Amino acid sequence: MLGKVFERFIEKSPISVMVRGTLERVLGAEHLDAWYERTAHKQYTRALLFSTVYDLLSQVVFRIQPSVHAAYRNHEDTVGTSLVSVYNKLNGVETHTSAELVRYSATVLRPLIEQVGGACTPWLPGTRVKIVDGNCIEATEHRLKELRALQAGALPGKALVVYEPAQGLVTDVFPCEDGHAQERSLFGAVLETVQAGDLWIQDRNFCTCAFLCDIDRRGAFFITRQHEGLPYEIVSPLHAAGRVETGQVAEQQVCVRDAQGSAHFFRRLRVKLDTPTRDGDSVLYILTNIPRHKASTKRVARLYRKRWTLETAFQRLEAYFHSEINTLGYPKAALFGFCLALVAYNMLAVVLAALRGVHGEHTIENEVSLYYIANELAITYQGMMIAIPEQEWGIFCTMSTAKMVATLLALAEKVDLKAFRKSPRGPKKPRPKHEGNTKRSHVSTAKLLMSRKDNPVAP
Repeated sequence: MLGKVFERFIEKSPISVMVRGTLERVLGAEHLDAWYERTAHKQYTRALLFSTVYDLLSQVVFRIQPSVHAAYRNHEDTVGTSLVSVYNKLNGVETHTSAELVRYSATVLRPLIEQVGGACTPWLPGTRVKIVDGNCIEATEHRLKELRALQAGALPGKALVVYEPAQGLVTDVFPCEDGHAQERSLFGAVLETVQAGDLWIQDRNFCTCAFLCDIDRRGAFFITRQHEGLPYEIVSPLHAAGRVETGQVAEQQVCVRDAQGSAHFFRRLRVKLDTPTRDGDSVLYILTNIPRHKASTKRVARLYRKRWTLETAFQRLEAYFHSEINTLGYPKAALFGFCLALVAYNMLAVVLAALRGVHGEHTIENEVSLYYIANELAITYQGMMIAIPEQEWGIFCTMSTAKMVATLLALAEKVDLKAFRKSPRGPKKPRPKHEGNTKRSHVSTAKLLMSRKDNPVAP
């Protein structure tokens, strides 16, 4: 299929070949540099190609190298410029370019996911579902001169991220260099992307008159938790609508007026929870403008619960990739690193789609761990790149789409799912209270274990 040079890695780590081949097809050096020339507004290329900077930072994101410096030293002969030039290029990458790279990856990868038959079961048939949420990049080290005398954490930026669960892709991102900026200041950019018929699911921070009414005016739908500060008028009393997995549901109609005084009529759901949230809330109120014939009260409540899918994606980015590189103090560089992690997540979405196309959606979603897949890449990737010359990967660029799809499915068939099986944990146990002792700041673990042997305790 791919020739003898790939055989050993196809047998030992087909997932690594899938990811690297997809990266070459979508973000190969030639394609990437041409895309960059079309996309960048201010920054331009002198001696250092954008593809080179991308390659160095992506190795850090995939946890193949621990830092940009280490990645540079490993490729110093091929980079062709100084380390200072690399950092200057990173620090100047426009946030517009970082965001467009995420959008570009989603646009190119979506057809592959659909053609391998790996799209997930739609949440609401006939509707394009989008989940939007904010992510604040963690504080960086105090390497910059302006930060060295400060004790407070230095926030390099934040971003609003849009995730589409049908393909498992991050399709849009709205980065902001001001780490203290309120997420609502980015709503205008998000609203420009709203299309008629889309369904947007978000938390209560997005519950403003302007945001909800603008979505409604554009012919799109939303499901959001009600914010306490939202003004509304009750149109009809609450009436019981049955029960979902988390509690009792009731519904009523309310009216929200936009800045021009125009009335927008929404459905307001009340969910009385069996178990309070971690914030102590026992009742949730959810607003939506989806017609009842399109989604029942119970379905709306269940769809809102799935909003956590995006927060799970953020957790995976942090746990499996180096998505927030705290040594990159300049906001543009930190946001570029975060966006590269989103691109990496999209690449893995193609792998998961191919696996679903071969082994079935239920098997992949319930049995396969993305952690072990990411770990496989970190262990195998660098050795594979040494063993297989760079030019050999060009075969993925010249393949037809049909050939690429067939190659991904053939590689997916060779994946041993047992190596990536989830390890489900047991039920959580209440955390015991710590024994405080102001006179002793340390304990000997060995003595405590010896005490256990003398007095065994049943688990």
